[in-house]
Amino acid sequence: MALVNEHFLKLKSNYLFSDIAKRVEKFTSENPDKKIIRLGIGDVTRPLPQASIEAMHRAVDDLSRSETFHGYGPEQGYDFLREAIVEHDFAPRGVKLAADEVFVSDGAKSDTGNIGDILERSCSVGVTDPVYPVYIDSNVMSGRAGDMLSDGKWSNVTYFPCTAENDFCPALPTGQVDIIYLCYPNNPTGTTLTHEQLKRWVDYAIAHNSIIIFDAAYEAFISRSEVPHSIYEIEGARRVAIEIRSFSKTAGFTGVRCGYTVVPKEVIATTADGREVQLNGLWNRRQCTKFNGASYITQRGAAAIYTPEGRAQVLETIGYYKENAAMMRSGLEAAGFTVYGGVDAPYIWLKTPDGMGSWEFFDRLLHEVNVVGTPGVGFGPSGEGYFRLTAFGRHEATAVAMERIRNWKL
Repeated sequence: MALVNEHFLKLKSNYLFSDIAKRVEKFTSENPDKKIIRLGIGDVTRPLPQASIEAMHRAVDDLSRSETFHGYGPEQGYDFLREAIVEHDFAPRGVKLAADEVFVSDGAKSDTGNIGDILERSCSVGVTDPVYPVYIDSNVMSGRAGDMLSDGKWSNVTYFPCTAENDFCPALPTGQVDIIYLCYPNNPTGTTLTHEQLKRWVDYAIAHNSIIIFDAAYEAFISRSEVPHSIYEIEGARRVAIEIRSFSKTAGFTGVRCGYTVVPKEVIATTADGREVQLNGLWNRRQCTKFNGASYITQRGAAAIYTPEGRAQVLETIGYYKENAAMMRSGLEAAGFTVYGGVDAPYIWLKTPDGMGSWEFFDRLLHEVNVVGTPGVGFGPSGEGYFRLTAFGRHEATAVAMERIRNWKL
């Protein structure tokens, strides 16, 4: 008799953004004349860099000729992309990596969800709160999170609250936490850690033989020099950190799907009998078994963003979204909201007014202003009373949304 993995049954039936989509669909079906502006899901709106488009066209042509045809590629990624990543994303920041420490994938979401495959189910987990839901849900699926408690937290997960009261800087654990998820610049709050603040986490991980899963999907939006772009800028991080990145928000690859994970050879974990094992080799083995690699066409498109033309085009797109973020910050502040983020990240995190609940604010914003955002509580208990908006919309729609909110009579 086949039995289900009952840990899946512990999950809420709907993913956060599915819940949002259902509410929006119901509203639009009942109000077809209303013009909805969507600033909720962090999908991009700008087209791919022209350099990537041209490279992908050439890659398609390669597949049309027997002498340049590519079938199965290396599960870890083609060398032309892995070497470009090392040369352009890390070497300029003084970070030394080898190409075989970089693993190309179909996106950061897959890797953040799959990285737990190589770690023992009994490992304890720690997350900032609020948090990107994949970190929690993937550990629930594996049986690592325990059971849902009455306060909305999971019994085997340690939460590090990030709120205005602690300036969105999480406190270190007081006890042992084996796997720590950090996302900076942060989704959903749009806030960051300085070099000094991040070093405290690296030092903790070294002292406690912990592993940090560092999600750097939004590093391209960093503006301030005191904010590290990579955890490997911190001394000792190569011993304890796995870094995950994405081309989705930097180069608009949300529909193309490409990202990468860095697993330095120094990162080790131990077996029950005390043997030390390199996680680089385990991740390689996992990928070779469960993943056939990102497509040749996709990887050629990704590699093109490292050309001079591609880099200029990506910077132009990032600048476009940062202009949106600045417009949103000023517009929301003018409307009387308390606003965080939006400086080093494409996310605006605002305090809901007068103690209003996150979902209540969502419904009022949708019904009264026809703007869609994301309730903060959907990212964890500490997100209650907050709300996320994204800067990935078009300038014109973003400007209209801010005008509607400024004229909104709450």
